Amino acid sequence: MSVLLTATCAVPAAGAVLTAAMPAGSTEARRTTTKAVALGTSAVALALAALVAVRFDPHGDRYQLTESHSWIRSFGITFSLGVDGIGAVLALLTAVLVPIVMLASWHDADPAPAPDGTFENRRRTQGFFALILAVEAMVLVSFYATDVFVFYVFFEAMLIPMYFLIGGFGDRAGGPDAARQRSYAAVKFLLYNLLGGLVMLAAVIGLYVIAQDQGLATFDLPTLASAVADGKLQFSGTASKALFLGFFFAFAVKAPLWPLHTWLPNAMGEATAGTAVLITAVVDKVGTFAMLRFCLGLFPDASKAFAPAILVLSVIGIVYGALLAIGQKDIKRLVAYASISHFGFIIMGIFALTSQGQSGATLYMVNHGISTAAWMLVAGFLISRRGSRLIADYGGVQKVAPVLAGTFLLGGLATLSLPGLAPFVSEFLVLVGTFTRYPAIGIVATFGIVLAALYALLLYQRTMTGPVKAEVTGMPDLKVRELAVVAPLVALTILLGVYPKPLTDIVNPAVNATLSQVHETDPAPAHPVAATSGGEQK
Repeated sequence: MSVLLTATCAVPAAGAVLTAAMPAGSTEARRTTTKAVALGTSAVALALAALVAVRFDPHGDRYQLTESHSWIRSFGITFSLGVDGIGAVLALLTAVLVPIVMLASWHDADPAPAPDGTFENRRRTQGFFALILAVEAMVLVSFYATDVFVFYVFFEAMLIPMYFLIGGFGDRAGGPDAARQRSYAAVKFLLYNLLGGLVMLAAVIGLYVIAQDQGLATFDLPTLASAVADGKLQFSGTASKALFLGFFFAFAVKAPLWPLHTWLPNAMGEATAGTAVLITAVVDKVGTFAMLRFCLGLFPDASKAFAPAILVLSVIGIVYGALLAIGQKDIKRLVAYASISHFGFIIMGIFALTSQGQSGATLYMVNHGISTAAWMLVAGFLISRRGSRLIADYGGVQKVAPVLAGTFLLGGLATLSLPGLAPFVSEFLVLVGTFTRYPAIGIVATFGIVLAALYALLLYQRTMTGPVKAEVTGMPDLKVRELAVVAPLVALTILLGVYPKPLTDIVNPAVNATLSQVHETDPAPAHPVAATSGGEQK
């Protein structure tokens, strides 16, 4: 039995404990040592996640590198891990983004000096980087877990470090009531997601009770999904829909799907840029991933029954998020509403129930994570220089910081899915996959592309072009550390836009397996042919 998956999850968990236990950062040298330990830990986790992706055989079993450790035997709960193609690429995305976020946030948690020359909170640095590693560990377990109860535990547990990252280490560019706003955003994030988790807990218990009554006293996902597919585990129509809604509600809050999205702009706006990337590019992906793995795998009939309604909510989210992004005055809230629009595309692709739609949705999770990370982190560099999140406080930045402006433009172009950049491929597949089964939904969703061009280009025009404002005259360009943050994101955005085949080769078998679970095939294209009696075409 391989323990590679356990090791991949355990490294950041152990790193979080080690980082938290580092000596108090009363000097710059001690703080740098703490940061280096955390960064090194994330690099090891990246190497292990890459090894998992390399060892995964797309043509092999659905779940590979499986391992199972007994936990609560009386309830059939085991600490079971296994990886499919979708989990492999999302875990790798997480492992790639965490060290980048750490580099981008290198000074975000440095304690502020007190009037007497000491530091007000010497353990601030340790706490910040330990919390990031804790989030990484819990997200990785969520992507690898094949036990429903284990998934639920870590799905909920990741809320705790995220709560402290939002409320305790917020954006320093906030106004005079920044502390109150951070607290409000953190509590709102926690309450929304806890509510979703409580509903899901009821569904998890209901699933176990029904399975136990039919001789399957287990939380093992492959066993339950196989039993559903073979007809050995059957739900009544009402029970299937109720359990589906219990799981889906929690995932829709996390994703977030309109109208359960309202916590996201507050959380991303008040958090540091690095924490905002963790929220939208890492933690939120657990929600969309879980829709594929749990909703479609365990409740195929209910998934098909609710698909049209979910598609309507998705397309509303696409247009709504884009329209509100256009009207934003705050840079980070604009990126947050743009993400709401993008999550609408992802969920639309999942519930279109076509191979193109689901492949595109999975690629979209990866590509959105990369492109939004680039856009948000460069926005964070910009905000840290000016000390303001307001779009109106900028102008002419491209004349004084051309590299910063250029990378900001690239992030915006990726967000609007410019051909040749990574998000274009995924968005195209989602739209094609949706149009083949739900043409009206696909047509309306295309308006999201037009609106994306508006909010992305207007933001660039208002901040980077025009006369140079006096407050940005001396603004420095990107430094070496910041270039090291941006360079891999830019490279991946271009590489996956030109050559996405390595990802599609990994995810397509898992997508096909998911479609087979819901007993769906791609709609056959209509080819009206008028034939003569001899079979020749007129």
